Amino acid sequence: MSDSESSRRRTPSAASAAARPRRARAAAAAEGKAPRARRSGLTRAEVETVFARFAAADPEPKGELDYVNPFTLLVAVVLSAQATDAGVNKATKALFAAADTPQKMVALGEDRVREMIRTIGLYRTKAKNVIALSERLVAEHGGAVPAERAALEALPGVGRKTANVVLNIAFGEPTIAVDTHLFRVGNRTGLASGATPLAVEEALLRVVPAAYRRHAHHWLILQGRYVCKARRPECWRCPIADLCRFEAKTPPPAGAMPLRPYR
Repeated sequence: MSDSESSRRRTPSAASAAARPRRARAAAAAEGKAPRARRSGLTRAEVETVFARFAAADPEPKGELDYVNPFTLLVAVVLSAQATDAGVNKATKALFAAADTPQKMVALGEDRVREMIRTIGLYRTKAKNVIALSERLVAEHGGAVPAERAALEALPGVGRKTANVVLNIAFGEPTIAVDTHLFRVGNRTGLASGATPLAVEEALLRVVPAAYRRHAHHWLILQGRYVCKARRPECWRCPIADLCRFEAKTPPPAGAMPLRPYR
């Protein structure tokens, strides 16, 4: 066999090489493993510029759920699943006035909680979870919201995204909660591509500069909610339009004001 023939047999085709990442992801999924986070499609300097612009436009971004302490924050985030923040805030105004601690929530009871949050989607299941997590907080944590991920995720109705929000807002941890808005922004802009929320989260944790990590998830959620919208992104007022890898930029409507941050 000639050297050229041997080389051709040893060298995989381009199609075979391209298929490797897909096979790796499929194998990881079959084994129950999370797909590995991909690197950002932006350069390190571009990522730095993205967050510098967000910080200049909104130095202290805030979440839009109303709360008065870590417990009410936890409850509000649990209630916000498949619901709008505005809808949750309307329901929790009276709820938190009546019960702003786990002990008071348990005393209020599931029937009363269910009645007070009935305007929120999945309110029956959520009322059950609110009472169950309140009971768990009283029994296992002395009525305090734990500052550890594992303890938070052990509570009824609390998953990784909810734990990330509570850790970030209540305890100042540089976590990144990937909701549908942030997932879209990460993939659309090229900032952090991933097939799952966890993959996008891990990619962001790898590329977001440490100085901006504390507020990163708020900036990106607000960007997705008010600018980088799902059906018609308002690219003409996006502060990072020149860096974004999304090619099908939406043209501005007549008389539109450019570069108005978020709201």
